[in-house]
Amino acid sequence: MARALIIGMGAALAFAGLAWAQTSSIPAGNDYARPETWLCLPGRTDACAADQTATIVAANGTLTREAFTPAADPGVDCFYVYPTVSNDPTGNSDMTANAEELFVVSAQFARFGAVCRTFAPLYRQITLTALRGFMTGKPIPADRELGYGDVKAAWDWYLKHENKGRGVILIGHSQGSGVLQRLLKEEIDGKPAGKLLVSAMLIGTNVPVKDGRFGGIPVCASADQTGCLISYVSFRDTVPPPATSRFGVVAEPGATAACVNPAMLGGSGALSSYLWALPRGGSDGATARPWATGQTVGTPWVATPGLLSAQCVQKDGFSYLSVHVNADPADPRTDDITGDVVAMGKVDANWGLHLIDMNLAMGDLVRVAKAQAAAWTAKGS
Repeated sequence: MARALIIGMGAALAFAGLAWAQTSSIPAGNDYARPETWLCLPGRTDACAADQTATIVAANGTLTREAFTPAADPGVDCFYVYPTVSNDPTGNSDMTANAEELFVVSAQFARFGAVCRTFAPLYRQITLTALRGFMTGKPIPADRELGYGDVKAAWDWYLKHENKGRGVILIGHSQGSGVLQRLLKEEIDGKPAGKLLVSAMLIGTNVPVKDGRFGGIPVCASADQTGCLISYVSFRDTVPPPATSRFGVVAEPGATAACVNPAMLGGSGALSSYLWALPRGGSDGATARPWATGQTVGTPWVATPGLLSAQCVQKDGFSYLSVHVNADPADPRTDDITGDVVAMGKVDANWGLHLIDMNLAMGDLVRVAKAQAAAWTAKGS
């Protein structure tokens, strides 16, 4: 399975109330005082130190190399829970970081090091193996509570030993966002920890909101608003969610799936994307297309200013981020992106652009995180 497919698949099924085969015993909890239980911790060279160098590809085909500089003394923290990535053969993953866990941190979280101290716990998530078993009618034992229990234990350890009154931004995608949604509801909203919340970025999941709020947490309306929520699922404007999609809909009566466009929070609607630049194969559209005619990109990441724009749409019962590609066949830059789930040579429209939900707006998410961090710090909260 391709790296890009590994990044996101699973949360819509793993956290949709489906009947997983459950384990019969509860394994021992993890000790998050042990450094090896974390993918990222401040003050060490780890998964969050992955190369974030990018190439900016202008519309005229000009390439500019963009270096990445982590914050020297950030005033807030970021706590990240990764999506369904594990290829372990069991229903729940083990606590060994394989290539897929390391890559997804680079893809979705390391760039936030420009804003905050980075914390990313390993957790015993439901695996892609369990997802494939369920989808083929051959379920294997898996325990949804195990992963949540791990993340809660990591959060509790972080609060006790590392937080010290600092603001914190919660960041997740797919299964990770589902876990954080529950953590917000049970441990943060209306609790003492709620005073520490700079924002919650729960991407690639369905967060039910009523009157613009998830419980007591409002959706973000400006880049410098704190204690608020950013969430969306993404689809191409040319391939909106079909009636069978599990993304962009919620079961709660009177609620809609949250959609907050980070590009519009102090921006213009044009997405600031950071996409994987190097060739790859598999289920997201085979090998990467050239980014500009006659040009070779050698950095891990690529930015294409002005190529993508987005708006939140509520249509046919769905609420989602509709992404438009501003193609110009007359210029040398690419006129499309990869990121669709492709099965047997055909795009599966049910998933939308789930594989690249976060990377579509990575620059915007980091920009908003920086503004929110500055606002939280200025208030002296």
